[in-house]
Amino acid sequence: MSDRAYTLDGDWNALYIDGEWIDGGDRDEIDVTNPATREQIASVPAATEDDVDRAYEAAAEAQTDWADQSPNERIGVIQSALDLLDEHRNDILHSLAVESGSANMKAFAEWQTARGITQQAAEFPFRVGGEIKDSMIPGKENHVKRIPMGVVGVISPWNFPFNLSMRAVAPALALGNAVVLKPASPTPVTGGLLLAKIFEEAGLPEGLLNVVPGKGSEIGDRMASHPELDVMAFTGSTEVGKHVASLAAENLALPAMELGGNNPHVVTEDADIDAAIDSAVFGSFLHQGQVCISINRHLVHEDVYDEYVEKLTERAESLPIGDPTDRDNVIGPIIDEGQRDQMLDYIESTVEEGATLETGGHHDGLFVKPTVLSDATNDMSASCNETFGPIAPVIPFASDEEAVELANATEYGLAASVHAGDLGRAQDLADAIDAGMVHINDQPINEEPHVPFGGVKGSGIGRYDGDAIVQELTQEKWISVQRDQRRYPF
Repeated sequence: MSDRAYTLDGDWNALYIDGEWIDGGDRDEIDVTNPATREQIASVPAATEDDVDRAYEAAAEAQTDWADQSPNERIGVIQSALDLLDEHRNDILHSLAVESGSANMKAFAEWQTARGITQQAAEFPFRVGGEIKDSMIPGKENHVKRIPMGVVGVISPWNFPFNLSMRAVAPALALGNAVVLKPASPTPVTGGLLLAKIFEEAGLPEGLLNVVPGKGSEIGDRMASHPELDVMAFTGSTEVGKHVASLAAENLALPAMELGGNNPHVVTEDADIDAAIDSAVFGSFLHQGQVCISINRHLVHEDVYDEYVEKLTERAESLPIGDPTDRDNVIGPIIDEGQRDQMLDYIESTVEEGATLETGGHHDGLFVKPTVLSDATNDMSASCNETFGPIAPVIPFASDEEAVELANATEYGLAASVHAGDLGRAQDLADAIDAGMVHINDQPINEEPHVPFGGVKGSGIGRYDGDAIVQELTQEKWISVQRDQRRYPF
């Protein structure tokens, strides 16, 4: 690989399988474009099903020896990867800006979270404990220990490509597993090949991390259904996630699914409105709303509704928008035309359904203006769908019971936030909202490496981060020891 391999102007035209960078050859290519300029910035090979098979076979062969390594060996590799994250931080931030349209604030938060997850993973080899349980049989000891699951498949998305790949890859490797990673087609470098470079330089033995960029329509099913697969870690839409989980389950692989969201931001009449607005602006417009845990619906008490709409509109109009390589810009581009057109359709439909467009609703290329929609209801297009854009429908409610009913009237249950002057009231609301994560006097875009992350209902299965990911990526094994000769009845 090029000396500049941590930046997008390095040579990324390769797959990474069994410790080797494999040239594209006669494979189709995936053109990678800068969403801010629409310029091509890289080209990577489109892996085939045969490539996926080779990757899984290499992973399965390498995993057994890796699991037998001492904790110190695995910790050393993860710690070296952590050092490389620090050394190349600025290059990683720039690559996220160019490939995924990440403004500096978002790129830094993504790097920081990925770093924290890697730091946590470096502790995992010594945190995987066992226990001894008493036996019903005289002279017997029951030892229960945790062992690696085996081979972990990872399919990661384009919105937080580096973090959402690293949060599965680093823990999996630290715990003695091998990995096959398929990054999203728009972000194959920061979501995949860059991780291969990091762990290669960190001294990871061959075969333990394999990266196969490719189109989901061509290799996704093979990724999810390979017989060597033991855990399928997927982050993406609920519709696709259900399909991926079903394929994995057919081979009795464990599905670890972090799926879609339609996240409510509840604001009561006794809340600090300015604080609620601060949270709302960050929670709706970070990374142009292209975040599974961003605010999708603003549920605001009718007594403060007008004030809230006015202040939210003013703040939305003040956000600087443009190329994210300019550090002053907060709003960057939408990832591609298809995503942009879908969110614009949601806005147009919502206005036709009776909402009022307070600001936004238009675009300049892939830059969609932050949009506020008042007079919205829960069943309007921008409210009942996961828009994945900088769109803020504001819905009034009259009572806490109505707020909870509105918040829960969705197939999703990923994240939520509540602003209330009385913390006891806020806690009651948080308890009543069907979501895997609820944040009081904050907004829902939160991830901490040591706290379980995941949703309920249509938002997924399982949890990432902290001790939760240890449970997902290891399994219990029971070994009994008969110390005294056992007497049998026949």
